[in-house]
Amino acid sequence: MSLSLPVSFTQPRSWWRAFSRKLAILLPKGLYARALLIVIAPMVILQCVLTYVFMERHWQRVTMRLSTVLTQEIAAIVELHQVYPGRKNDDLLVQIAQRRLDIDIEFLPKGELPPALPKPFFSIIDVALSNEIKRQLGKPFWLDTVGRSNFIEIRIALDDSILRVVALRNAAYASNSQIFILWMIGTSFVLIVVAIAFLGNQIKPILSLAGAAEAFGKGRDLEFHPSGAREVRQAGYAFIEMKRRIERAFEQRTTMLNGVSHDLRTILMRFKLSLALMRQTDETRDLQKDVDEMQRMLEAYLAFARGDAGESAAEIDIEEFLEDLRLDAERAGFETKISFAGDPIVTLRPDAFKRCLANLIGNAQTHAEHISIEAVRDQRFLTVHVDDDGPGIPPNRREDVFRPFFRLDGARNQDEGGTGLGLAIARDIARSHGGDISLGDSRTGGLRATVRVPV
Repeated sequence: MSLSLPVSFTQPRSWWRAFSRKLAILLPKGLYARALLIVIAPMVILQCVLTYVFMERHWQRVTMRLSTVLTQEIAAIVELHQVYPGRKNDDLLVQIAQRRLDIDIEFLPKGELPPALPKPFFSIIDVALSNEIKRQLGKPFWLDTVGRSNFIEIRIALDDSILRVVALRNAAYASNSQIFILWMIGTSFVLIVVAIAFLGNQIKPILSLAGAAEAFGKGRDLEFHPSGAREVRQAGYAFIEMKRRIERAFEQRTTMLNGVSHDLRTILMRFKLSLALMRQTDETRDLQKDVDEMQRMLEAYLAFARGDAGESAAEIDIEEFLEDLRLDAERAGFETKISFAGDPIVTLRPDAFKRCLANLIGNAQTHAEHISIEAVRDQRFLTVHVDDDGPGIPPNRREDVFRPFFRLDGARNQDEGGTGLGLAIARDIARSHGGDISLGDSRTGGLRATVRVPV
């Protein structure tokens, strides 16, 4: 019996998955960028919240109080004008307002007020003054807080005239907003710079560990000393211990194989000496042929098991390297063409990589008459194509030929084929460089073997 969730439960999950996928595409992929985002995003959100709260609460409260005081002063002037009319009294009010209240007033002839001006984006002062004038005076008015940045102009329609008031902007508005914003931006900038420097120092040990692991995977020697945070150092020490164990295992395997090869070669040498002392007959010649084949197979097995892991990487000129392979192939009687593009200096294990390409070329020589070698080096990889005009390999068998001791002919006829280790050794060498080998169709109708290794 199966249970199915209602559509109302499954739809939010699908929406959340779709949103998560889109968000993952937009977010940065690197650890440094993500860590920086983790530090900066909360800081920016906090600053925005503080700015909003400060502007909407503190500034608004202060502006309301200042606007109330300014409006009360204007209301007092209006009331005195109404109680003590006359030109002399108006002049006296102008002097008192300028001397005691620090505002300029003027009584204009009665007429129409100017048209209303558009509200600015931050209209805290406009809203506060407008509300206070409506509440305390209740008369038609006109307000300009934009025309002159340091002043506010107010015109109020009285019964016999128009009162024009010009006051300083800070008389009705908390004018320290620029200082607050500058402090906020300045401190945020300092904190971001400190965070960038700190995160950079924390990321460097991780990048160093990644570089050491990559170099070890390519068979190169690199001096690595763990540093950074405690967890990063622990990972670095674990990597060094793992590297030592792998190298020790390689060394033990190589020592064992050298001992086995020495013992087997001694026995084969005895066989050869015994056959050389015997009278040459058809039977002895067949035995000599079997001994030679046994020695060839033994060398191939040991080379595959050893994998040329003890060689150090070095810089080589790949053009000269390919030219040597071309000359070897032509000495064997095969027409070979080479081409190269890019920077010729690459870092590889020369003997191992030569064995890799030689195995691919030898495989082509076994089944084809013409061989073409094409190499391209870009910023990250060296790619070598070995093309031939032979019968090729069926697509469904191209991975099988990389298995050790696998042969397409089915019967292990030692007179017609090799040991089935050539391509296995080549791929093992390519992968020890951090790359791989793939097979495809050649432009000449045969097989294309592609070696791609990082440089």
